[in-house]
Amino acid sequence: MGNFLVIGASSGIGNAIALQLIKEGHEVYGTFNSHPIESVQNFNTHHLNVLDESIDFSFIPTTLHGLIYCPGTINLRPFARIQPSDFLQDFNLQVGGAVKVIQAALPALKNSGSASILLFSTVAVQLGLNFHTQVAASKGAIEGLTKALSAELAPNIRVNCIAPSLTDTPLAASLLNSEQKMEANALRHPLKRVGTVNDISEMACFLLSDKSSWITGQILHVDGGMSSIKM
Repeated sequence: MGNFLVIGASSGIGNAIALQLIKEGHEVYGTFNSHPIESVQNFNTHHLNVLDESIDFSFIPTTLHGLIYCPGTINLRPFARIQPSDFLQDFNLQVGGAVKVIQAALPALKNSGSASILLFSTVAVQLGLNFHTQVAASKGAIEGLTKALSAELAPNIRVNCIAPSLTDTPLAASLLNSEQKMEANALRHPLKRVGTVNDISEMACFLLSDKSSWITGQILHVDGGMSSIKM
């Protein structure tokens, strides 16, 4: 059994991953920002704002077997209405935050002898989607980070990325807050449904496990077929 750090473990995909890892018998160190979560057995929780200039990472154990970075945003607006500062704000959260955490956790990851880092992108990086420039820009950087970092940290630390399509989480609530919206978004996917947090957490836990020990530098599209099938 191992130690896993989940950044953004209070809700949505991050919470689902944390709970599944605990169910598998692992020790989870989960962080929250605006939505507190209590520490319970095998779930050690800590407040963390990755945008802070000075961050206390002393809660990270000396050995980590996996790091999962989940913070993200879904800001869908016409390009002409987006300020350059909006792009930078997303970049600081999704890319800059990931860099801070990975650098802080790197000694503990190396101590395990065999560790896994998991990042998150979006189907919008591969597909050209209206009003997704702000989302796709920072997540495109995450995909580049995944590939470059996987090369640098091989062979003892694997780095992979999951690129979901729209998933039923609190972050996507405004896009799925009616039966009509849910149905319309489901029909956009070849598998005719919106993703669930369990769809993503199952893939995540596979990539964090020894079952995926020969997989690194990959962008895994868990997206109901949207990125590869046209119907």
